[in-house]
Amino acid sequence: MNPLRTISSLRMRDQPPMDKYVLWVALVLSAVGILAVYSAISFLAEVKAGGDTERFLVRHTGRAGLALAALFVVSRLDYHKLARWARVLLIGSLLLLVLVRTFGVTYGGATRAFHLGALSIQPSDLAKIALVYYLAVLLVNKQAYITNFSRAVLPLFFWVFITVLLIGIENLSTASLVLFAVLVMCYVGRVRAKHLGGLILASAGLALLLLISSPNRAQRVESYLGVKIFPGTETEEVFNPQAEGYQARQAKIAFAMGGLTGRGPGKSVQRDFLPAPYNDFIFAIIAEEYGMLGAMALLALFVVLLLRGYLRIARQAPDPLGLFLAVGYTTIIALYGFVHAGVAVGLLPVTGLPLPFVSYGGTSMLAAGIMLGVLLNISKQIER
Repeated sequence: MNPLRTISSLRMRDQPPMDKYVLWVALVLSAVGILAVYSAISFLAEVKAGGDTERFLVRHTGRAGLALAALFVVSRLDYHKLARWARVLLIGSLLLLVLVRTFGVTYGGATRAFHLGALSIQPSDLAKIALVYYLAVLLVNKQAYITNFSRAVLPLFFWVFITVLLIGIENLSTASLVLFAVLVMCYVGRVRAKHLGGLILASAGLALLLLISSPNRAQRVESYLGVKIFPGTETEEVFNPQAEGYQARQAKIAFAMGGLTGRGPGKSVQRDFLPAPYNDFIFAIIAEEYGMLGAMALLALFVVLLLRGYLRIARQAPDPLGLFLAVGYTTIIALYGFVHAGVAVGLLPVTGLPLPFVSYGGTSMLAAGIMLGVLLNISKQIER
C-alpha cells in the first residue's frame, strides 16, 4: 500500500477553517518554549557540548517544528477514518511498553525510552494517544448498553487497566493523568458512577503497590507530605534538604527571585541549581525571568485551550466520537500544563511531567502536536 495514497484518502476535501484559538495557543507556547529553553539550557550545554547552547537550541527548534508539522498534518486527516487504526495502534504501543523494559535506556533511575541515534522515543506518550482514541471508539460502539458491566464496562476497563499499569511501572505521574482523563471520558460517556468508583479504588490500590515497590517514589511523596509513612524508605533521604526536597526548594527560590515582573529574559540564576530546568522545571525558570505576570499569562493559555476544547469543540462536536476525543485530549494537555505548574510552585509532589510545547523534549512534544491536531480536525468538521 502506498503511504502517500493512504494519507490522501484520509484527507478531507474542501477543508473548512480550524479553531484559530487552539492553533494560536500551540504557536505561542512553541515560541515561549524556544525562548525559555534557550535560557535554561546553558548548564546542559556546558556539560555535554562545551557551552554550545546553539546546538541544543537548534535541536529544540527542530522538535517544535516537527510537532507543529504533525499538528497540521493530523488536522487534515478525518478523525473518523483514523479510528479504524485505533486498536492496532494501542496494541502496538502496549507492545513497546513491554519491550522498553528490556531494551530501553535507563535515565534518572527509570527505563522509559528507546534511543534510536539522536532520537528518543517514549512509548508512554504513544500509548496515551492510542488509549484515548480506542476508548472513544469503544464508548461510541457500546452506548446502547453502556450500563451493562460485563458487555460494556469490563472491556473498557480492561484496556484502561492494562495501559495504566504498563505506563505506571516506570511513570506513575503520567499514568495518573491518563487515568484521570479516562475517567472524565467515561463520565461523559454515561458509565455508571459505581463502576467508575470501582476503577478508582482498583487504581488507587495499584498506585499504592507501585509506591511501595519504588523507594524513590515513596521518598518523594514522603518529602512532600513531611511525614515518613512507607516502609523501605530512608529517613535521612526523606528529610535531607539536599535530597528529595531539593528540587522543590530551588523552584520556590526561583519564584521568589522573579517577583511580579521577573529578572528579565536570559537572566535566570536558578537554572544553575535546578535539576533539568529546561524540562521538568521550566515553568520555574519562566517565573523567575518573566515574573508572576509572565507565569500567569502562560497558564492563561492552557485555560483558553481548556475552555475551547470543552465548551466549543467537545460541546459542538458533530458526533459522539468527536465529543469523546475532544474531552480526552483536552483533559490530558491541560492537566499536563496545570500539574507541571503545580509541581513548580510546590502544590504537588515532584514529578517528571513536561510542559506541553514548552519543555525540552521529543516524543512528548510530538504527542502534544498529534492530540491538538485531532482537536483541530474535529473543529473543522463543526464548521463543515
